[in-house]
Amino acid sequence: MFLRTELLEQKKFIGFSTKTSLANDQTANVWRQLMPRLKEVKNLISSDLISLQVYDYDYFDNFLPTTVFTKYALIEVKNYDLIPANFEKFDLPAGNYAVFLHKGTSAEFPKTAQYIYAEWLPKSHYKLDDRPHFEVLGDNYKGHENPENEEEVWIPIK
Repeated sequence: MFLRTELLEQKKFIGFSTKTSLANDQTANVWRQLMPRLKEVKNLISSDLISLQVYDYDYFDNFLPTTVFTKYALIEVKNYDLIPANFEKFDLPAGNYAVFLHKGTSAEFPKTAQYIYAEWLPKSHYKLDDRPHFEVLGDNYKGHENPENEEEVWIPIK
């Protein structure tokens, strides 16, 4: 599951966001906003889709399934010169990330998260950093219900 660590440069994204929790998941809503409008984006860097989460600094210390965080559906752009109407800007700060591969459906994702946060991270010499977490839905992304799905999971580390 663990692929590599990577120092990521700052990136520019546009898309949509919502407040959500694991207990009342609103993720599908932001994807319903983004997907029909992808053709409006003229300065893409790639066709990879980005599913990004911004957690409060103490989210993992006081975790409950009802704890609210911000979920984004994003696409990377070269600059903010050609932003379609109503799209939000999101600047991802530079920093180190641990990159993992999740294979399987979204229902199987808790196993991947369990491995990352309960096994890999405590055994590594890294600590979780207070920056966004995200998944890259690239060429091997086959949909959240497809058992052959693959996505990269990027976890901020220091």
